[in-house]
Amino acid sequence: MTGYRGSCHCGAVTFRIEAVIDELTTCDCSLCRRKNAVMTKVHEDELAFLGGEDLLSTYVWNTGRAKHFFCSRCGVYTFHRKRAAPDHYGVNVFCLEDFDVGAFRVRATDGGGMSVIETTARPEWPGPRVPR
Repeated sequence: MTGYRGSCHCGAVTFRIEAVIDELTTCDCSLCRRKNAVMTKVHEDELAFLGGEDLLSTYVWNTGRAKHFFCSRCGVYTFHRKRAAPDHYGVNVFCLEDFDVGAFRVRATDGGGMSVIETTARPEWPGPRVPR
């Protein structure tokens, strides 16, 4: 098992992951396209908060299942609770210390094709519309 320490830009939010990383992903949903992160998936037991958990801001939209966490001071996206696997986090690997992104395969995921059920969904949110 490999461990990585991570933080936001200002260092207020710190965390550690203890996980084997074998794949990185990007996502084409309307939010991930804008934050342009490269992520790895880790089980909730593999992520530990070291400091600044109280400084995280949470952004929730559409189904309310995915929860995206940002440092409330510097605004950096650190990780999110996954919609399709709510017992896992997608961790922004650009927040990890000494992590070589180029050493891993990056797979594109189809977040844009996931259903949109929010009644006030913006027209630019992709995905099939599902009435509530």
